[in-house]
Amino acid sequence: MSVAAYKRTIRESESPRQIEARVFARITGALTRYSDSYSAATTNEERNRVLADGLRAHLAENQKLWIALRDDLASPGNSLPAELRAQLLSLALWVERQSLQVQGGRPGLKALIQVNNSILAGLSRAQSSTVTAHGPESHAQAV
Repeated sequence: MSVAAYKRTIRESESPRQIEARVFARITGALTRYSDSYSAATTNEERNRVLADGLRAHLAENQKLWIALRDDLASPGNSLPAELRAQLLSLALWVERQSLQVQGGRPGLKALIQVNNSILAGLSRAQSSTVTAHGPESHAQAV
């Protein structure tokens, strides 16, 4: 089976929450690989080297993910409870500001990673409760 066919099969068989969790895990893992070296850097010049070494690209990818989430949360068709949507929108705006700070060479990468890990944990808990409560059906079927 070709790689493209394999990827297509995964996309077609995963629930929306599984896809979100997979994307969060991939991006958070990439950010985490730079965490120690970025935190150990004591000057902007050293942090800029870490950013240029690949961290900047992963931060941009994280921002794209959060922008997509923000747009989805703000859409009228979003079915999450209003209070949860508001909290997640606030978090998305914080991620945007924090990402800009890190891209500027300031501290804060670990905080971004912690937020992503919290969201990932929530998605994982939601996925396991969907499977437990509704059998192995997708999130879309359960809702």
